[in-house]
Amino acid sequence: MNETELKALSRGWPGVASAVKWDDDLVFTVCGKMFAVYCLHGPHRGRISFKVDAERFLELTDQPGIVPAAYMARAFWVSIAEPERFARAKIGEFVQRSYALVRAGLSKRQQAALDQPAAAGAGAGIAKKSTKEKV
Repeated sequence: MNETELKALSRGWPGVASAVKWDDDLVFTVCGKMFAVYCLHGPHRGRISFKVDAERFLELTDQPGIVPAAYMARAFWVSIAEPERFARAKIGEFVQRSYALVRAGLSKRQQAALDQPAAAGAGAGIAKKSTKEKV
């Protein structure tokens, strides 16, 4: 999975943003909290790192091609050191689960704000505006 595919995968998820940080990494966040990192340059180019369930951390890092993520392992992050070993769909599942874990750790207020546009729908804001115009 490359950077374009990661962007496409997460495009529709509420609250997601991406930016290049530390000169080499494309960082994906939800409400400012990281859930995935894609290395753009250097010896680790193409590596994807993300958060996993605490219960699965040891299981996943025992698999060939997955290692504890540098600086983030204590927060249960892993890095796919050999992306070619995994199907794109599987990597997508890992990233989607990471998003869900990070989102679940947000405050209830932040989570409600993320749910609001999805629950209200795009047309609800337009309806309110047109109502105000009639008054």
